[in-house]
Amino acid sequence: MIVLGLISGTSADGIDVAAADLELRDDELVLRPLGCLEVAYPPEVQGEVDALLPPTDAGPDAVCRVDAALGDAFGAAADEANAALAGGQAALVASHGQTVFHWVEDGQARGTLQLGQPARIAHATGLPTIADLRNRDIAAGGHGAPLAAYPDVLLLAGLAEDDAAAGGDEGEPASPTASSQALLNIGGIANLTLRRADGSALAFDSGPGNALIDASVAELTGGRERFDAGGRRGRRGQVHPRLLDVLLDDPYYAAPPPKSTGKEHFHQDYLADRLAVADLEAPTPSRAGDTRGSIEGDDLVATLTALTAETIARAARAHGVGELIASGGGTRNPTLMEELAARAPGVAVRTIDRLGIPSDGKEAYWFAVLGFLSLHNLPGALPSCTGATHASVLGHLSPGANGFPRIRPVERTPRRLRVEAAPSR
Repeated sequence: MIVLGLISGTSADGIDVAAADLELRDDELVLRPLGCLEVAYPPEVQGEVDALLPPTDAGPDAVCRVDAALGDAFGAAADEANAALAGGQAALVASHGQTVFHWVEDGQARGTLQLGQPARIAHATGLPTIADLRNRDIAAGGHGAPLAAYPDVLLLAGLAEDDAAAGGDEGEPASPTASSQALLNIGGIANLTLRRADGSALAFDSGPGNALIDASVAELTGGRERFDAGGRRGRRGQVHPRLLDVLLDDPYYAAPPPKSTGKEHFHQDYLADRLAVADLEAPTPSRAGDTRGSIEGDDLVATLTALTAETIARAARAHGVGELIASGGGTRNPTLMEELAARAPGVAVRTIDRLGIPSDGKEAYWFAVLGFLSLHNLPGALPSCTGATHASVLGHLSPGANGFPRIRPVERTPRRLRVEAAPSR
């Protein structure tokens, strides 16, 4: 079955679409990547999305308009991907949508809101569409995040079995609760998934990935730039030790997993508050793009880059990780990746590309997997990773042009995920 996975992450800069050919072979889920696309939001939609992100005073009318506009944008992206990547043979769309609010109170997720009306996606593509995948886990007491943890764990299980079959013992964890490998995704928020030597799994948001870096660059450039392209600003700047200490003092980092966070916590007003605690004035843009203030703009970006790297490195060290398999937009920031390697000595940092999944498309592929599981009445979240009281089948299904699909019942939950090369077309 070919499934189109759609996601716009916490960076909120467009839509990633992946076409995955998925097949269950006994207790193994086989994924053949058919390709992925990045589709930018139309400028008018981008502006409306930005206006909804925290902190905001937007009302329900704005939410309604953006939900419809994003549904149309996601539908157009899926239709394009079906033609370009799947030869028009896709059978299902699985859409994460665009998160505009993730409600966490006293360490517990209470609700979450992803926009991109699935009925409009189904109308545009003619395909049944599964969306709103997080809320079922939250209703069961979980965080609904990191939701990619289950496909992560299935992939890690396969890697561990392959290594054992090959007789390899290099990098074996030192204790049953240590983790030799972890999957890391650096989007707006960074998250890790660990499969420990005793077979148990753990996943959590480690803190800001690109969120604060992006916010500072947008502020410094008056919105002309949305991220630190090529890590150039971070490389030019110097880390401000006092500010880094203040940032690292956030109680979130010391909280035990499972845990989740988002731009509701790590945003521009939060950064302004942390600067004030550090007795620093925020840098300001000039027409030439230079900055003035008690901390230079590039120094701020360098410090925020160090914050992301240090919080990921601390999380890896705390759980005995020997290898980080990274994905997400943060992997395109060489300064961030070098900083991470420097702050996590003894931890190998590689990208998921070597396993046949493109770094930028991994989350979209994983949501295709989650949609496939839901369609087959299989759970898509692990309680040990999200904190839920039980595993749940995720999402809501909007019928396609031919109504609801008829699926043969599946009796066995997959034990591992294998990535195979797709046949040449």
